[in-house]
Amino acid sequence: MSANTGRHPLFLPVILVGGLIFGFGLGFSQMARPEVVLDFLTFEDLGLLFVMGGGSVVAGLAFWVVPRLRDGAPLTGRSYRRRLKSFDRRVLVGGSIFGVGWGLAGICPGAAYASLGVGNWPILYAIAGMFLGAYAQGVWRSHRADDSASPTPSDD
Repeated sequence: MSANTGRHPLFLPVILVGGLIFGFGLGFSQMARPEVVLDFLTFEDLGLLFVMGGGSVVAGLAFWVVPRLRDGAPLTGRSYRRRLKSFDRRVLVGGSIFGVGWGLAGICPGAAYASLGVGNWPILYAIAGMFLGAYAQGVWRSHRADDSASPTPSDD
């Protein structure tokens, strides 16, 4: 393990290779084209349903089988455990905003980068919008944290 990061030296190269395989798969399956996604969202072409279903089956099997075979992740050594997140207002609002953005741009964030690889340069507007939205959410959240951490006047 690397002394300064606590990660295996192959951690970042494996992430890079995984991202390249994912991006190639999106490009090869035509799922990096906004018109294909929009056709799915308008129920004209359900091919994306099979791609997402196949990915869900593979991920589900991995999440079920791998923890039974290993005690920890191979590159980080961390133990496998479920991270349960509550379904609250933030999840509902964030998911709704994500869905509206997906419908307007015709592509999700991961596929947007792969879309550049198939020559879809106008998707740069959507990528810029994703960065601006993430930045605005971060600023909003930090201001809310500052407001909740500020001292309140006491009744002394």
